[in-house]
Amino acid sequence: MKQEILFIPFFGWAISRLQPISINRKLKYESLKKVISVGGKRIRSGYAILVFPEGTRNEPNSGIGKFGNSCGILAANESVPIIPVCHNAGKYWINRSFKKKAGTISVIVGKPISGDNPKDLTERAQSWVSKTHTIIN
Repeated sequence: MKQEILFIPFFGWAISRLQPISINRKLKYESLKKVISVGGKRIRSGYAILVFPEGTRNEPNSGIGKFGNSCGILAANESVPIIPVCHNAGKYWINRSFKKKAGTISVIVGKPISGDNPKDLTERAQSWVSKTHTIIN
C-alpha cells in the first residue's frame, strides 16, 4: 500500500491497525524488496497478503493496467497460490472523487493460480482479471 494513504486522517490510522506493507512508489526496487521480504515473513507466519498488482486505480472503461511483479515473485518464492479477485467498484466509486453512485458492486473470486515461475503466475493472474473485468463491466 502506498505510504500516503497512512497519512489520511482517521482512515490512515484505521488502515495502519491492519499493519500494511507500506511502500514508497518512487523507490520501486526498494519497495519490491520490502514487499518480498516482509510479505514472505508474514506468509510464513500464516497471514494472507493482499496485493494491488496494478499499483493504482484505473477508470473502469480503460481496462486493467499492467500488473507489477510483486504478486508473482511473492507467490513463487513462498510456494503459495495467487487467488485472483476482480470487482467493478470503480463504476460506483469514481477515481479521485468522494462521490459515490448507487449500484451493486460485483466481486468475483477466481480459482487459485499456482506455479513456480513468477512471470507466468503474474501473466495468468492478469489474464484472468482482464477477462473477468470485461464480463462484469
